[in-house]
Amino acid sequence: MSSPRSLFSPAPKALVFDLMGTCTDWKSSVLPSLNSAPALPALPPEGLPQLAANWRAGFFTEIHSRFQAKQAAEDIDVIHRRVLDQLLEDSGVGLQEWDEGVRTELVGSWHTQTAWPDALHALARLKEKFLVVVLANGTTRLQLDVVKSSGLPFHALFSSQLLGLTKPDPEIYLKALDLLQLNPSECVMVAAHAYDLAGAKSTGMKTVYVQRPTEDLDLDNKRVRGDVDLFIDGTDGKKDGGLGELAEILGA
Repeated sequence: MSSPRSLFSPAPKALVFDLMGTCTDWKSSVLPSLNSAPALPALPPEGLPQLAANWRAGFFTEIHSRFQAKQAAEDIDVIHRRVLDQLLEDSGVGLQEWDEGVRTELVGSWHTQTAWPDALHALARLKEKFLVVVLANGTTRLQLDVVKSSGLPFHALFSSQLLGLTKPDPEIYLKALDLLQLNPSECVMVAAHAYDLAGAKSTGMKTVYVQRPTEDLDLDNKRVRGDVDLFIDGTDGKKDGGLGELAEILGA
């Protein structure tokens, strides 16, 4: 049986990362923001983690629906606000209870995130040996804010806004690699989302799935393992897990 390191021989020249959920824990900012909003009987504190999870799931439903319908990508802030408004309406919460200011602050909480415990040190190690870049759906400003708040040390950020395409369109991966002047066979896509890795794999990129406690909660991990080149458990919160394990495998 081949070792994990032999999967990446010859060694890649670039590692392409998804950002939110893969490298950062979005709940670290979104859940406290929800808890700091005015208390309401319709939204008890014990129900806010589920509201946060539904908000995240609703975001993915929106971007996948727009992608399938071949509609233009939207600003993620706009999507987050629309999904939030619908969730609050479904819970009987109107603008009288959570007004414009509260909702704007909640949407803004997605711009401030904390890196997963394994991410900062691992990326610093990987950066010494490979190009490490972000390729993620969203705006460049969102990426800048997330990277600034988390301290993640990437060489470059490629947003769907910047490239004019949306993951998992194969063309967005190819366009990013063209800017790097690299071939798909020279690059690895790293993400906590199976749909993202399926898009990357279709171009010829190697794929690494990093399991996170906030992402792909409804997927069959056994099936995911069979679809990617490498599956890494990044759910235990240890620095040597997740991206730390990837750095070790790649000899960084």
